Amino acid sequence: MENQGDLRSLLEQKSALYWQDYIPHISIDCVVFGFHDATLKVLLLKVKDQDRWGLPGGYMGKHEDMNQAAARILQERTGAEDIFLQQFSVFSELNRSEDFFQEYPDTLWHKQRFISVGFYALVDYTEVIPVPDELSSACEWKDIENLPALMMDHQKILLEALETLRRQLNYKPIGYNLLPAEFTMPELQKLYEIILGKKLNRGNFYRKMLAYDILDKLEEPRKGGAHKAPNLYKFNMEKYENALRHGFKEGW
Repeated sequence: MENQGDLRSLLEQKSALYWQDYIPHISIDCVVFGFHDATLKVLLLKVKDQDRWGLPGGYMGKHEDMNQAAARILQERTGAEDIFLQQFSVFSELNRSEDFFQEYPDTLWHKQRFISVGFYALVDYTEVIPVPDELSSACEWKDIENLPALMMDHQKILLEALETLRRQLNYKPIGYNLLPAEFTMPELQKLYEIILGKKLNRGNFYRKMLAYDILDKLEEPRKGGAHKAPNLYKFNMEKYENALRHGFKEGW
């Protein structure tokens, strides 16, 4: 491992505390999606003294459950609360993280074998303040179409999170956590197209979204611009929450 420098010192300093405070061999990796400027973004951390980036992650405290730990990790990284979190997979391949720390002593907390629980999160881009931790030199949004090199198996975790989001889009509503409170139908369609990675027929999309009966049309259209002002919509939260619990009957 090259250019360990301050990173190695920090890891070795924290190792004893981690053995004391966290449950061994279980880690959490979070794929945080945001939507901005008609692109889907993912939140990444740049590892200190390294060229690679990684997903926000951490460990489960001895007095936490898994969901509490994931929410805490994301609150520390983003400053956002009440984040939509969905557990989507477990990653347990041999040496998925140990090789990254091969030049460290075997007693180091981070060098142990970890089974990672993956969560994806949907957040309002405008409400997130990316916060690097002590082991990172930067925390930034990156376009999913232009990702930097990722550490360990984080590329695999990210792609599986995206695939899970695409599958769930077929039977659950998506958008409340990614769009502003008021939005146009073209903006909602653009979000779906970016997540699905394909174009959708405008008429079919409008009919299907209205048939789901989770949107309220606002009386006032969006003002400004030379063309006819587009209608504004917002999610009906009671119906949206019901659709999250029970799902849709048809997909995309």
